[in-house]
Amino acid sequence: MGNADNYGYPSMMNNNNGENTGIHRVEIPPPQPFFKSLKNTVKETLFPDDPLKQFKNQKPMRKFILGVQYFFPIFEWGSRYNFGFFKADLIAGITIASLAIPQGISYAKLGNLPPILGLYSSFIPPLVYALMGSSRDLAVGTVAVGSLLMASMLGAEVNPAENPTLYLHLAFTATFITGLFEVALGFFRLGFIVDFLSHATIVGFMGGAATVVILQQLKGILGLEHFTHATDVVSVLRSVFAQTHAWRWESGVLGFCFLFYLMLAKFLSQKRPKLFWVSAMAPLTSVILGTILVYITHAEKHGVAVIGELKKGINPPSIMDLSFGSKYMTTAIKTGIVTGVIALAEGIAVGRSFAMFKNYHIDGNKEMIAFGMMNIVGSCTSCYLTTGPFSRSAVNFNAGCKTAVSNIVMALAVMVTLLLLTPLFHFTPLVVLSSIIIAAMLGLIDYNAAIHLWHVDKFDFLVCMSAYIGVVFGNIEIGLVMAVGLSLLRVLLSVARPRTLVLGNIPNSMIYRNVEQYPNTNNVPGVLILDIGAPIFFTNSSYLRERISRWIDDEEDKLKSSGETTLQYVILDMGAVGNIDTSGISMFEEVKKNLDRRDLKLILANPGAEVMKKLNKSKFIETLGQEWMFLTVGEAVEACNFMLHSCKPISSEDGSQKWSNNV
Repeated sequence: MGNADNYGYPSMMNNNNGENTGIHRVEIPPPQPFFKSLKNTVKETLFPDDPLKQFKNQKPMRKFILGVQYFFPIFEWGSRYNFGFFKADLIAGITIASLAIPQGISYAKLGNLPPILGLYSSFIPPLVYALMGSSRDLAVGTVAVGSLLMASMLGAEVNPAENPTLYLHLAFTATFITGLFEVALGFFRLGFIVDFLSHATIVGFMGGAATVVILQQLKGILGLEHFTHATDVVSVLRSVFAQTHAWRWESGVLGFCFLFYLMLAKFLSQKRPKLFWVSAMAPLTSVILGTILVYITHAEKHGVAVIGELKKGINPPSIMDLSFGSKYMTTAIKTGIVTGVIALAEGIAVGRSFAMFKNYHIDGNKEMIAFGMMNIVGSCTSCYLTTGPFSRSAVNFNAGCKTAVSNIVMALAVMVTLLLLTPLFHFTPLVVLSSIIIAAMLGLIDYNAAIHLWHVDKFDFLVCMSAYIGVVFGNIEIGLVMAVGLSLLRVLLSVARPRTLVLGNIPNSMIYRNVEQYPNTNNVPGVLILDIGAPIFFTNSSYLRERISRWIDDEEDKLKSSGETTLQYVILDMGAVGNIDTSGISMFEEVKKNLDRRDLKLILANPGAEVMKKLNKSKFIETLGQEWMFLTVGEAVEACNFMLHSCKPISSEDGSQKWSNNV
């Protein structure tokens, strides 16, 4: 059929000065040294925010100061701190302390750990985060889901009732592993790994974990002494209803009364945001009222279990308790990594949410380092897994905190509790702690988000429900694996089966868009325009070859049935093809050979720099001819129209039409 030069196409014609008067050629980018190209790739992958920009053209002393401020943000904003900020942080810190104390004790019990560890974990880690964290609103402490994960994964190997010392040492070791993992992710700028936990995954996983936690608290509400260690709903309900003879009505009445009070306080705070302190103070108020009630009535002698003795004093060192030589080290590593990923996903998501409200930015990689360091230090000071829980951070935000000093105030309040007030918790009923956990967990079952996923994206809803069902009917690990697996499957499908669309011309314009999205578009006679919507790799090259062939067959059948002009040109819009590998190049070569056999011409429009570089190195541009590559679809269509109108059809013996030069 010839090429554009044979037809004297205007884009190849020069004026009297030798300048190109038509359409510009697609340029091949100048070659770059391998190491420079590798450096740019690594920079874009690991340093998209260019964190070293602030160090450029600075004196050595200034670089040192900036480095200290980078890893310890308190030295950056501390110079601007004033008394007005302190008053706001003081109120917020005392408020979140009132929530942290009962929650810390409750979540430690949920993790099958000594209750005092919940208080220890609300003392040292918040101090570390105040020095290294970049969020102004995050309130650090233990979380229910992390506690449940630890209880589930460690409890599967070591029974905390039969061997509490080994279980405790493994909890410290898993926390240390969590810290190392988080620091490594932040230091090596690998935070994008956490992004594999999609929003749908987190909604389903958190909802499922909350459901399991609520069901497990029936042990405390009903005053049961023996209970299953399994987390699935079937095992939990079987354990509950198999012991109806052991239910304690005194404990049940007390539990439901306090649960009603906590939910009422939460409802009032939601209706009137200025009354946020009512909900924030409700857990501590419940603990105080429950303790007084049990002390006066001696309810501990009538089936109402109490916490018992809590040791006075601040965190004892636990660095010698880290069990690196234990035969359960593999379990500790697995627990540390899984809980670390969940803790990071929750903490960073919460921090970014509140930063958006106040219009400031937090660095995800710096947050990972901060979380990791507070867990490493915490594991050496009798603390277990900590992160930034939503409930506590929401109270901190609503209380008007200005900086991370609110965490320091909370830590000091917990320190005073550890030094002076722990004996007062002796008569605190466990049923109150169960009520506090249930009230907190009900907020994690976000059914509105699930409904929104259903309306917007059915596959995301499937991911969400798979996580929920996996956690509730299997266990936490199964639910997490199912959700992440489905999310990865979606990514693989989007890569392996990219969208290819037929484009048409929007009337009275040079714009070409999807004919399904814009039904009023006009077809270009004799030209098929296809848009490839993804990079071309070995995973999708075979599919694209077959899909392009099917589009051509469908177009030829349609033209044959309508009696219109036969198909002559196939234009591939490469605007969305950011990269291509050798399998993709081989696919183009096969497509071109197939089109040549059918007397059709392949044209590429809008190829990017990376694609042009590889097509040039593979000699495919020479095979295709650079005159068949155009900057835009509009220019490619103009060239096709020019050549179509410069030819006349001749009939072949089989009745089909071919074209000959008419100029």
